Formats: sequence, structure tokens, C-alpha cells
Amino acid sequence: MHPALDSVSHRPWPLPAGSWVMAQTWHDLLFAHWPVEPRVLRSIVPVELPLDIFDGRCWVGVVPFHMSGIHARRLPPIPGLSRFPELNVRTYVTLGGKPGVYFFSLDAASLPAVRTARKFFHLPYYYASMSAQPNGDWIDYHSRRLGSNAEFHGCYRPVGHIPTSPGSLEHWLTERYCLYTVHRNFIFRGEIHHRPWPLQKAEAEIDVNSVAVAAGIQLPSDPPLLHFSRKLEVLIWSLRQLF
Repeated sequence: MHPALDSVSHRPWPLPAGSWVMAQTWHDLLFAHWPVEPRVLRSIVPVELPLDIFDGRCWVGVVPFHMSGIHARRLPPIPGLSRFPELNVRTYVTLGGKPGVYFFSLDAASLPAVRTARKFFHLPYYYASMSAQPNGDWIDYHSRRLGSNAEFHGCYRPVGHIPTSPGSLEHWLTERYCLYTVHRNFIFRGEIHHRPWPLQKAEAEIDVNSVAVAAGIQLPSDPPLLHFSRKLEVLIWSLRQLF
């Protein structure tokens, strides 16, 4: 049994039926979130997916991190394919009583991963030139999507711990155990599992951030809400068609 399955009581619903198909470890993850009016997102999120709203507002996240230990169930990680940076732009939706994540884009520094995710998970992955390097307490992060102006350049670091109790904004933004995607007018849900997020407060210096604009979203000029997580092991199940 995977060690992440030792902790399941925090989940908002039981583990999905069947076996997980992929494991990943996420490292040095920054949650940078901006509040956005629902009307801004309604035209670019598929109408089949109800927007999830906290205190009257939607939230858009820009989330850089890097992954390791990527492998299919019962198979070892493949050298050269099991670790790379990833950067996603996301918001939050809910369907059938299960709040989840909707991705506008996911940049990854692995072309095989991009092709696999597009084919089997129907997710908007893009190939990008990326790096995530420690620099003292900071993580220097750079991403440039090939053939596009979608870029992210900046650095970030943790600055303290923060509790995440149910009902808090931090909990609402991060403790989500599925994703939704729409492909050829069919709605799919992808279930995941991990231990509760070990969140820390964060600070960041973001020099270039055009990945949201590339998705058709103009972020507010106000500073984002920032959180950091050092490491999290994640299990992923196959997509399931809902409608």
C-alpha cells in the first residue's frame, strides 16, 4: 500500500473505487491566488461546470512547482521521464457535491508527459522551457511556453507556517481531491489523493507573469495571496466520464 493511503480521514469523500494508476511527488510548490469576479470566468469555463465561489468571488491560481518520482502503478520511475517542472493556471468548480479544480493551462518541461496528459486526461498541457532552482531560501523559477508569449519568471520562498482549518479560505483553495475537464462535450472527473497540504506562508517576487493572460484572464493588479508547500506525495486515478 502506498504510504499516502495511511491518511484518509481528512478527505471530504471516500477514496475512489478501483486502484490508482499514477504516483507523483510535488516539490517547492507556490500557490499564487487572485480574486476574480465570477462574470469574468463564466465565459471561459465550460458552462457544464458550475463555478465554485468563496464570499462572492472566484479565485484564479498560478501554481509553479516541480515533480519527481512519476511512475505508473507497479512500475518504477523511468529515468529521464520521471521528474520535471510544471506550472498550471487554474480556478475552482464544483459538481455533484464534489469541489474540484479546473485547469486553463498546464505547462510542463516534458514532451512525453504533455502528449500523455492530453491523450489520456484531456487536459490542456503545453510544452515549455522551464527551470526550478534553489537559491538559498528562495526557489528561482522560469517558464516559457514554446510558440507562445505565455511566460512566468520569478522567485519565491516560505516564511512561516499557517493552519488550514475547514471553512478557511486557505483550506477552500487547496484541499481539493479531484479535477474536472470537458472533452467533446463530455464531462470527466479525475480523482486524486494526498495527505493534507502542509502549507506555509510565502513571499514572492514575480517579474513576468503572462500565463493567465494567455488563457484569456486579466488578473487584478493587487498582490496575490501566497502559500508554499515543500513536498507532497500524490496518487492519481483514471478519468471517469460523468455526462
